[in-house]
Amino acid sequence: MKLHSLERPAGSRKNRKRLGRGAASGTGGTSGKGHKGQKARSGGSISPMFEGGQMPISRRLPKFGFTNIFKKEYTVINLSQLDKLGVSGEVTPDLLVERGVIKRSEKGMVKVLGTGSISKAVTVTAAGFSKSAVEKIEKAGGKTLVVLS
Repeated sequence: MKLHSLERPAGSRKNRKRLGRGAASGTGGTSGKGHKGQKARSGGSISPMFEGGQMPISRRLPKFGFTNIFKKEYTVINLSQLDKLGVSGEVTPDLLVERGVIKRSEKGMVKVLGTGSISKAVTVTAAGFSKSAVEKIEKAGGKTLVVLS
C-alpha cells in the first residue's frame, strides 16, 4: 500500500447543499426556509431566551447570592500524600511543585489536612494546617510552619 493509492471510504465526504439554484434542485425558491416570516429573513434568528414576547424567566425570577471577593481557595494536601513522597527534612510548596503533587500556580495557598498518617519527622511549610494534621506531624517529631502568601 502506498500513499498515492489510498482512497477515501465511500460516503465519507458529502457535497454541501447548494440552496436557491432553481426548482429542479429541490431547494430553489425559498431555499428550504419555508414562506416569509422572521426566520426566513437574512440574519433572522431568535435567541434561545426569547419567549414570544412574554417576560423571560431569567427576568421574572429574582437575583440571589453573591461572590465573596475575599474568599481564599486552598489547594489541599493530605498527610498520606506527604508520606508517599518519602521526604525527610523539609517539605515546602516548591518541593511539592517539583514532585508534581501541585501546580506552580497553586503553590502559594497549600493547606495540609490530617487524612492518613506520617511516619518521618519532617518540617512542613504551608499556608494552613488542620488541627489533626498539626497533632500528627508533631507526634511524629516534626514541625509546622505557617507561611502567608
